[in-house]
Amino acid sequence: MSSLDPAGHPKTDVRRAQELSALFTSSHQQDRPSSSRYRRVVGTTAAVVLAAGALAFTDPIPTAQAEPRRDAVQQGIDKLVGADRHPGALAAVRDRRGRTHHYTAGVGDLATGGEVPTNGKVRIGSASKMFASVVVLQLVGEGRVELDASIETYLPGLVKGKGVDADRITVRRLLQHDSGLPDYTDSMFKSMGDFLSYQHVYFEPRELLDLANAREDGRAAGGGWSYSNTNYLLAGLIAQRVTGRPFDELVTTRIIQRIGLRDTYAPAVGEEDIRGRRPRGYQRDPATGELVDFTRMDPSWGWAAGHLVSTPGDLNTFLRALLDGKLLEPAQLAQMRTTIPTGPESGRGYGLGVFSLPLSCGGVAWGHGGDIPGYSTVNAATDDGRAATVVVTSLTGSVKDESVAADRGALVDAALCAN
Repeated sequence: MSSLDPAGHPKTDVRRAQELSALFTSSHQQDRPSSSRYRRVVGTTAAVVLAAGALAFTDPIPTAQAEPRRDAVQQGIDKLVGADRHPGALAAVRDRRGRTHHYTAGVGDLATGGEVPTNGKVRIGSASKMFASVVVLQLVGEGRVELDASIETYLPGLVKGKGVDADRITVRRLLQHDSGLPDYTDSMFKSMGDFLSYQHVYFEPRELLDLANAREDGRAAGGGWSYSNTNYLLAGLIAQRVTGRPFDELVTTRIIQRIGLRDTYAPAVGEEDIRGRRPRGYQRDPATGELVDFTRMDPSWGWAAGHLVSTPGDLNTFLRALLDGKLLEPAQLAQMRTTIPTGPESGRGYGLGVFSLPLSCGGVAWGHGGDIPGYSTVNAATDDGRAATVVVTSLTGSVKDESVAADRGALVDAALCAN
């Protein structure tokens, strides 16, 4: 499907696909300047070097044995896998009538040739930010947090650094990435080899905040959208401070248990594997071209910004519960959906933990993708009941075929517009 550019001329399919990719992925390289060429992994793409003790596999990637659905979504997900693309992919699509279809493609375990499990568990990276935002907004609805109060009200003296004025940073600006705070992950991942150093290292949230405070690239609060994982690190700390309970417990009791997400959880301290049925996550070693198994890792450095595990089906259920008002009161949901632009040409806005994503068939969808070593997720849902989540088992930046990012974004758009 083609569309018109601002001058009224038809856009090519390739150009449209590139735009859709920008709308539906959480890679913000074009929207936020950074001192690092290798962006943060919670909420962006990256490549991972061969980890000590990990298994490496070479192409070609075999085809999964699961019988596929031969509709447009299956054809689209089939395009995401291959020797120059991703090892495996899985998706869940919910139509207006509430019917869900699950899809898989590629291979779930390159060592054994095992299939991608239907609706398998994956790390969801920055899609976790939606959960963190809901917790904070629930506390706003209960009168325990004020959106426009300074973070100094809740975390006095914790936020500092060159160019940072904590008094001017409000809770709203944290949730909307309008705080100007530097991103702590920019200090961790300066090159592709840095992932090796942190794969099995546990971090306390305060250690991560120390990394952000030590940076010198802070900006004035209220200067516009600038994506930073530090914002959601602080959101998690605020939730803990005002409730006196661990952040992971708050997510579990206030969201996961409340709406019955059976396959979503926050990893325990020191928990490196993924529970239950899951496709293994891989990264390509840029030096050798080999795919490296990166399923086992300590995700603590993501914490409130990106450490949750879920499934495509559960993410759709979460998005539907969110938009249907089952998690937030109307006033807080309206605040969440009040957006600021993410860039002059991006076409999308950012609310409090969610993106607004214009669809090619008209209307707007809401969601938040996420990247973390081994997995990359895109998702979106509409007010009329549709939802779609697509996961691939390596980061887009680690594949050889750069067009795969456009294909992923276009698939989510097509899945929503076809239903």
